[in-house]
Amino acid sequence: MSWDIAAMSAVACLGTNPPEIYRALCAGHTGVAPLRAFDATKYRVRHAYEIDDRAEPGRDEPFRATRWLVRVVDDALREAGLSAQAADIPVLVGTTLRELRSSELWWRDGTSLTPADLHFARALHERLGVRRTETVASACAAALYALGMATDLIESGVTDTVVVAATDAITESSFGGLDRVQSPAPQEIRPFDVDRRGMVMGEGAVAVVLRARGVHTGPVHGVLRGVEMNCDAAHPTVPEPASVARAIRNAHHRSGIRAAEVDFVIVHGSGTTHNDLAESQALRDVFAETPPGPWITSIKGGVGHTCGGSGLLSLVTAVQALRHGAVPPMHGLHRPMPEADGLRLVAGAPATGPLRIAQINAIGLGGINAVAMVAA
Repeated sequence: MSWDIAAMSAVACLGTNPPEIYRALCAGHTGVAPLRAFDATKYRVRHAYEIDDRAEPGRDEPFRATRWLVRVVDDALREAGLSAQAADIPVLVGTTLRELRSSELWWRDGTSLTPADLHFARALHERLGVRRTETVASACAAALYALGMATDLIESGVTDTVVVAATDAITESSFGGLDRVQSPAPQEIRPFDVDRRGMVMGEGAVAVVLRARGVHTGPVHGVLRGVEMNCDAAHPTVPEPASVARAIRNAHHRSGIRAAEVDFVIVHGSGTTHNDLAESQALRDVFAETPPGPWITSIKGGVGHTCGGSGLLSLVTAVQALRHGAVPPMHGLHRPMPEADGLRLVAGAPATGPLRIAQINAIGLGGINAVAMVAA
């Protein structure tokens, strides 16, 4: 089966919409900058990939994640011509941190907060008329898990249209926790590089309108061919290469795609020691018999790790790449790690040529894996 991607919207540190973000990535730009959300002197990591939208420099604001979510869902519904039907369309939201930052500001500064404010459903209903919101919290694979659930809703006949969205804002507790466990401390994400040091948090929101084939009367951005999800629970933090490879193969099978047909992969590419090793091993395993193999890239060196929405942000980037025939390079990749030898890593400049099929990986803590396949 396959589904139409009828509309897309996104905001991140590099731009306010998918084309803007994509162009910045292709130009090799990065949104990493000195930390603004809170006092950086408390931490070894002094940088992040933040959205610079606060009214006052150095003063954080509550409900930024909700604000971005409402905006991207609204934009996507408008593009698809479905704003008037928002009450009838399910919205599935992938997130890692929800409104944890607002809770921190309530505790620290006494900003206003009620329990209902922590649920995205309230704002989506009050501002857009959405009646059904489901939140998916499966670590860094949350948005692609939500995407897979959306395909199930459509195929089971529950609905012919689903909005899949994601949002996350940097929280001090999560930032501080990462600061303690990554040594030496990273100041940027450098996927698949010998000198990678780990993950640096980013911010953003993204939404797509997914529709049954033939329902949407206007042009579509691309076609979702399939989504595969698994959870091996092999280790609390270290991905299991065999499980990642299994998810990739199953995604190909679900999508009716052979490994040789995949033109490029946007990997999870978090720049951590174990993730990049596991992912490179899985990719070498799956594509070993299809030389020269697909182009391999990651967008996290440009936009940071946007947590629960990272997979969906990679997906809208992949759709842009399919349209324009150019795969953006990995920012921060200067010396490829030897374990990635044989993989066609995109560095320095975009890889160009005819592009038809893209694969997107999302790998979360605890062995939570998701792989999506999209076509032009």
